[in-house]
Amino acid sequence: MKVISMMNFKKIYLLYQDGFKNLTIGRTLWKLIIIKLIVILLFLNIFVYDKSIKSEYKNENEKIEFVLKNLIKDN
Repeated sequence: MKVISMMNFKKIYLLYQDGFKNLTIGRTLWKLIIIKLIVILLFLNIFVYDKSIKSEYKNENEKIEFVLKNLIKDN
């Protein structure tokens, strides 16, 4: 496996830095893309990846057991 040296990282960074410096419409498009990604990730985090005690455990006994296990941990 070939290891990329620090000079190559610097060349890659300078290439992207120069490319983004000369953007006009592209900057606006990148801002829109970043805003869309943030909105999508927030939506997924709030509505799709909901991991609450209500959704994980259906009856009261399972909820009580879960809370007791996390409050009183065996050392």
